[in-house]
Amino acid sequence: MTDVVIRPARPDDAVALGALGHQTFLDTFVSAEGFAIPYPAGDLAIFVEESFSPEATRKKLAEPGAAWWVAEGGDGALLAFANAGPNTLPHPDARPSHTELRRLYVGKPAQGLGLGTRLLAQALDWMEAHSDGPLWIGVWSGSVKAQKLYAGHGFEKVGEYQYPVGAWLDDEFILRRG
Repeated sequence: MTDVVIRPARPDDAVALGALGHQTFLDTFVSAEGFAIPYPAGDLAIFVEESFSPEATRKKLAEPGAAWWVAEGGDGALLAFANAGPNTLPHPDARPSHTELRRLYVGKPAQGLGLGTRLLAQALDWMEAHSDGPLWIGVWSGSVKAQKLYAGHGFEKVGEYQYPVGAWLDDEFILRRG
């Protein structure tokens, strides 16, 4: 798939970006082939609406100080995305003037094509240029593959927190580089 382009996300990507995020979240965390986390249906519905609806995605794309990139196939379909912005992680050394990788999602059909690595490189370059301190990532505690990927880029576990999916709380690790 050499015709994939990494580019900044645009406001007109909101519907496709939200749909990709929604499906990738379900495939990764909810499906039997993924981590099969038993989120209560109501909590999952709230999270999906607040995170991936077109309205929520448009708002996130317009957030001051945040950046989004998409991997777009030759047919115009979005295959993967990354989002970074001002740090929001609850760590005593973290500051809003530091940057955080908030999401790195690769759709199931595009996994194994190196798009996550390409998007991560793009995001880390941006984060370095826009941070006055360390770089931060929150990662689900059960995602060993993601933890290994980030460790390979110099990130170390420095804390833990709980990430809300509706009222359900996922156990997450706080990673820092620098």
